[in-house]
Amino acid sequence: MAEVSRLFEDGRVRCAWPQGDELYTHYHDTEWGVPVFGDDAMFERVALEGFQAGLSWITILRRRDGFRRAFDNFDMAKVAAYTDLDVAELMLDAGIIRNRAKIESTIKNAKISLELPQGLSDLVWSFAPERGSHTTSSTGFEWRAVTSESEALSKALRKLGFGFVGPTTMHALMQATGMINDHAPDCFRRSELS
Repeated sequence: MAEVSRLFEDGRVRCAWPQGDELYTHYHDTEWGVPVFGDDAMFERVALEGFQAGLSWITILRRRDGFRRAFDNFDMAKVAAYTDLDVAELMLDAGIIRNRAKIESTIKNAKISLELPQGLSDLVWSFAPERGSHTTSSTGFEWRAVTSESEALSKALRKLGFGFVGPTTMHALMQATGMINDHAPDCFRRSELS
């Protein structure tokens, strides 16, 4: 069984996945699992999770400043107004993942998000399980890649026309934005976020 948590050099037990990387550890300690609200903030997370599909999260995290610069800090109205010329410029931007399908999907997702009567954040949060729930238990621990909630969220977003919002990607979004608390049982952040 893979290591789920470990003791870090600073004396704290954390989820094992930051692997001692300073940027990854900071993200784990300050952002992962913290509730995210607001349409632009949620749009950023949906977009970044979409760009992460098929890649490691640290790859995206290291380019996050580049993504924010390239996508106008994920201001949905600005991104929704992007043209083919903007797509061409983004394809030349070494500060982001230059995947045309993901770039075009991000723009389309922004347009759809602006049309949602309840807003993107409220829509996504409507699929969250009961606050403080875990998809992991302290016995027989394993991280799950998909839940019934992430499948339902994925289905709803795809029906609206969103791209790069598969159930595994939406589960990662739910973990990252505090909809579920999936820190390892002995990770110091698990109890702090419960």
